[in-house]
Amino acid sequence: MSRNPLINAGAAGLYIVFIASVMFNIIERSAPAKGVLAPIAVISIFTLSAAVMGYIFLSQPLQLYLDGKKKDALRFFLHTVLAFAGITLLILLTILSGFIS
Repeated sequence: MSRNPLINAGAAGLYIVFIASVMFNIIERSAPAKGVLAPIAVISIFTLSAAVMGYIFLSQPLQLYLDGKKKDALRFFLHTVLAFAGITLLILLTILSGFIS
């Protein structure tokens, strides 16, 4: 990923928007799922999301850590998490304000 924690947090946010949009459109356009395929799809998306988010959040800090820059690795990881927390807070405040229904 990027060497900028804000870009990484933004990439995580965009990934979530993409997955949520796909799931929303599938739910809106299809009949209720019956059988075992719906739970398999949900668990598969969850597993894929864990892998993608792990890569987004941990790839650059892990590289820094392996290069012997432990403090930089921790700082980068925390900056990414804090930036993502800020994005999450903005989304929650937007929802709670009633600006988007």
